[in-house]
Formats: sequence, structure tokens, C-alpha cells
Amino acid sequence: MALADSLARRLIDPEPQYRQAPSNVEVEQALLGALLVNNDAFWRVSDFLEAAHFHEGLHQRIYEIVASLVRAGKAATPVTIKTFLPVEIDLGGMTVPQYLARLAAEATTVINAEDYGRTIYDLAIRRSLIGIGEELVNEAYDAGVDASPRGQIEDAERKLFALAETGRYDGGFQPFSQALATAVDMAAKAYKRDGGLSGIATGLDDLDRLMGGLQASDLIILAGRPGMGKTSLVTNIAYNVAQAYKGETLPDGRVETVNGGVVGFFSLEMSAEQLATRIIAEQASISSSKIRRGDILESDFFKLTEAVAEMQRVPLFIDETGGISIAQLAARARRLKRSKGLDVMVVDYLQLLSASAKKGENRVQELTEITTGLKALAKELAVPIIALSQLSRQVESREDKRPQLSDLRESGSIEQDADVVLFVFREEYYVKNKKPREGTPEFDQWFTEMENVAGKAEVIIGKQRHGPTGTVLLQFEAEFTRFGNLAQPDHLPEQM
Repeated sequence: MALADSLARRLIDPEPQYRQAPSNVEVEQALLGALLVNNDAFWRVSDFLEAAHFHEGLHQRIYEIVASLVRAGKAATPVTIKTFLPVEIDLGGMTVPQYLARLAAEATTVINAEDYGRTIYDLAIRRSLIGIGEELVNEAYDAGVDASPRGQIEDAERKLFALAETGRYDGGFQPFSQALATAVDMAAKAYKRDGGLSGIATGLDDLDRLMGGLQASDLIILAGRPGMGKTSLVTNIAYNVAQAYKGETLPDGRVETVNGGVVGFFSLEMSAEQLATRIIAEQASISSSKIRRGDILESDFFKLTEAVAEMQRVPLFIDETGGISIAQLAARARRLKRSKGLDVMVVDYLQLLSASAKKGENRVQELTEITTGLKALAKELAVPIIALSQLSRQVESREDKRPQLSDLRESGSIEQDADVVLFVFREEYYVKNKKPREGTPEFDQWFTEMENVAGKAEVIIGKQRHGPTGTVLLQFEAEFTRFGNLAQPDHLPEQM
């Protein structure tokens, strides 16, 4: 009876058969034939199809030779390419010249070349997906004691993201001509962008003038002591970028950013509601403390509702999860880029991230992994990442409290990995705390000093790989947590 049940189960659910990876040799042959008959067909597929996308090794080699000859301005025909192929290959009774002649004889038309190329490309992507899936299964079966399932998920996400973006997840060299084309394209986009900047405008003109905007793939560290306004400044910049966003739909359906950008904000310290309150206060010019208490006038309420209506269309996305690891942050950033787009990323702040380092390792090693991971993520996603950082207390022991690179906490890795290091400094904060008793000579001197520094802030560029260092003066309105451009005497119009 048990034997009969076993046989019945096999008949209902037979053992799985081995399956071949998806490919279409006939399509590959038809496309190669078209390339050999009319070399112009190559330009219909050259922007997306590579030799590695062909399933058959011989077809890969033929496509490589055709591509090299056509790009060099030479004719690629069965006669000219046969000398670059091994003659000893047995192709089912055919020689290499005979096989090439057959490809040309059975060629598809040039009109169908792009469709055939897309079919080859799609099948190659499916084979890559199968490879990722097999690797995922094998790693899950053979995982070691120390292996983390979360780490495996994040590694799979990284590979899938890279495959979705480029069609492959392996790195490699690129020709200098391709880098030149990218540089020219960047210059053309800068010419079209507001302000003519090569990067994304922060909305702070003097800062943009020194930095050229926020540059793709840069890791930008924004540091300062508590009370200096780090979060306020980065919130202002993030909103300015998102508010200026303009997108353009390309022929293939993708949306390309023309101005401003989509912003991803990782708020590890404040909640999304607190962050939103700051932005409302900034945009509506209403004190954030009054908004929280509901202590606003009717006229203020109308200003608030108008500001909120404008803000609802802004592509600013907030992740308020606290205590996440650098790997989790990277996975979420990739997801955001795939689903909504991503042009600028903000991390508030660096020291609240955790690394995958084992317990017992010191904080310097852990922070090294975090900063290295952020820099790698900036390059992978091709977006600027602004990460806030704390400064050590040694600033407070100096007479001149303007921060320096050596003041960065665990500064070695931060200073090394960062492309740009910015310090925000408000002398008003320190002068205000030294207020003497009114009616004394010291008070008059203090009052004069306060007038000179009130409402002003400095952004010190302590490091910049691709540009100058220096100091930018900004206006700061503490009531509205708002940084803005400071009117300089030499920039004002002439007085009548």
C-alpha cells in the first residue's frame, strides 16, 4: 500500500527535470547576419548590447570583432572577420568561413535589428537573474555559523539593484573616451541648470559659488558643535533642492532630473514630524515653538496652510528609523532610487549609524567602516551624500572656537573618506552666553560685539578635493531655523 502511494505521488508530482538557461541561438544568428550584411545595423544596438549578452561563445567573439571593425571605420564582412577567428572549430560539419557565409545568407533585415538585439539583451538579464537566484539559494544552504541572513538579503538587494540599473553587476574598466563623453554631458547639463552649476544648487549662492553645487558621487561631511545649526542648515539645503525639482520624461519612459532633485533624508535623531515642523517654520516664517504649542494667529494659520500646500508636491522622502546599520541604510537608499528616484541623500547624523563590526572592536574601526560605506554608496548611486558629524569638545577649550579638521570625532576616517568637509559656526552663540551685567562698561562692549555677529553664521569649507577652501557668510534666523544668503555691502545696489 505504501509503495502504491509513493508511485501515485510520483505520477502526480514527477521529479523536476534539469532546465537550460534561457537563450535563443536563432535570434543571435539572425542579428549577426544582419550586422555582416549591413554594418549600419550595428549602430541600432551598440548603445545597449554587449558581447557578453550573447549566449554562444562563438557569437560573442563574432560580435566583438564586428564592433571593433565598425568603430574603426572598417568593413565587417564574412571575408574580413574570418581571419580573426580560429579555423579549427568544428561547427556541425561546417568550417568558420562557411558558418559566416550562412549567417549572412539567413540575415534579418536592418529594421528588425534593434528588436532582435533587445531579445538577446533581455535573455541575458534573465540568465543573470538566475545566477543571482542560484547564488542566493546556495549561500542560504551553506551559510556558516557567523553568517547573517540580513547580510545575505542586503547583498542580494545590491546585486539586483546593480542589475536593474546597468544590466550587469560586475565592475570593470571603461575607456577614457567614455569618461570624456560623461564629462561633456555633465557640462551640457550644467549649462541648462539654474545658476549654471556643475552640481545641484543648495539655494545658498555664496556656498554654491565656492563648491559649484553638490557634486554627484561626493561624500560631504557637515560638522559642528551642538547649537550651531547643523540640522537646520542641512534641512534648509534638502528642502531647497527638492523644491527646485524639475523632471523630464525621456523617450524610453524614464524620468531624468533637469533641475533640483529628489531628496532622501535619513533622520536618525529626530522624528519625521519634528523635521516637518522645522521645514514648515522655515517656509511659513512662523516660530516652530509656536507651531508645536498651537500659539498662532489666524493670519499665521493661513500662511501655514499655504506653505503646507506648496510643500506637499516636493519630492522629499524621510526615513526616521533610528539605530540602523550602514548596510540597511544602503539597501533602503537603493530601493528609493529604484522606486522614486534619488538625486541627493542626507544622513543626520553619522555617529548614530552602526556598522557590522563585531562587538569588542573600537569605535574608530566601526566609524571607518561607516564612512567607507557611505563613500562607496555615493559612487554606486552617483549622488552626493551629506552626512552630519559631531565635533569633539576640544573646540570649547580654545579662544578661537572656529572648528578645524582635527576637531572631527574619530577624524582619521572621516577626513580621509570625505570629498568635502564643511563646518558650521555661529559666533553669536558664544558671545550671547558671555553676557555681562547691564549698566557696566563690559556690557556696552558686549552689546556692540553682539550687534556685529547677530543673525550671522559661517560655513567653513575645511576640505574640498575639487575646489578651493574658504569661508562663506550666511544669514541665520534662529526663530525660524532658517539659513539664507547674507546681503554683502559690495553686492547691494547703489544708493540714490
